[in-house]
Amino acid sequence: MKPSRATSAARIRQSRPIKLSERALNRALLARQLMLRRSNLTALAAIEHLVGLQAQTPNAPYIALWSRLTDFEPRALTELIDNRQIVRIALMRSTIHSVTSRDCLELRPHFDSVLARGVQGAFGRHLQGLNLKQVETAARKLLQKGPLSFDELGKLLHKRWPDRDCAALANAARAMVPLVQIPPRGTWGKGGLATHVPAESWLGRPLSSTPMLDQLILRYLAAFGPATVRDVQVWSGLSRLGPILDSMRANLVTFIDEEGNQLFDTPNGPRPDADTPAPPRFLPVFDNILLAHADRRRILSETHRKMLFCTAALFEGTVLVDGYVGAKWKIVQEQDRAVLIVEPFAPLRNHDRASISEEGTGLLRWAFSASATQEVRFTKQISRWAPSPRC
Repeated sequence: MKPSRATSAARIRQSRPIKLSERALNRALLARQLMLRRSNLTALAAIEHLVGLQAQTPNAPYIALWSRLTDFEPRALTELIDNRQIVRIALMRSTIHSVTSRDCLELRPHFDSVLARGVQGAFGRHLQGLNLKQVETAARKLLQKGPLSFDELGKLLHKRWPDRDCAALANAARAMVPLVQIPPRGTWGKGGLATHVPAESWLGRPLSSTPMLDQLILRYLAAFGPATVRDVQVWSGLSRLGPILDSMRANLVTFIDEEGNQLFDTPNGPRPDADTPAPPRFLPVFDNILLAHADRRRILSETHRKMLFCTAALFEGTVLVDGYVGAKWKIVQEQDRAVLIVEPFAPLRNHDRASISEEGTGLLRWAFSASATQEVRFTKQISRWAPSPRC
């Protein structure tokens, strides 16, 4: 049976868990990610609902919001960044996210161990025997004088520890100090070198002293559920979350997927019918919807995953076709023409091609002036790709 949002809590909690198909999980994810229909939420409210937006590339959050919100304009996010209501900081999986200032202060303490593990994995041999608390103290003192790039911070720390690698020192500082990237980095049409200051000084408030992990998990489920324990761990980078989810059972509902894995969810989380239509959507590079589960098949087939994550295609955006990744896209400039190139992974049905073209035309009009010449162009489907040895 395919449960809808109207499914009663009593039925959901029955002794024999309801099985959710892969397609039902897809529609639940799309609904929570504001992908079934664009939302009227403000940019600030949407970013908070989504628990941040992946932001390794400066323009990615803008495209992510355009695909999710009605009438979104780039200046709405740029103003939030300039006004310090949105900040760019390393959080989940030790990657850069755009989050609200409140979430920056509330969430960052959760990820101390994630950032520490990441820096040890990348630079462990360069940091062996180093007192990281001393690095933290030195970095904070240097940053009191003004914003610094990673390169600048590393070179200044290197003066104190001349036998240590500059990049290792800078990354160790980032793990110890909650560094935010300040404007103009991340602002539409400006960009610039990433420079950093401590979050507390930028926002004028301290980090949370009582971070609540159960609240973080509930917010993840509201934005990405239903999900397994391993899904939550992959999204966050945290480990050993099973006992915490077990302790939350009284306030959650459970399902199973097609392979019998247990799924946790919030009682009122949207679970649309699996046959709910899903319009095409253009996703930016590294969109969280592709990275938030251990098993990504609810949004990305294994074959297509390899096409994206085992090749240079990772650095291009993707297109959702009937709710699943079905193509990649990029915009190129050809003299005075802006061309959106769509490269499908499989032959497209005529109505899918037409709806993708319409959506792509909207993206071009949004991203470029109306006077610019614009074109949506489809290439032949991808037929060959060279996987990395890791895959």
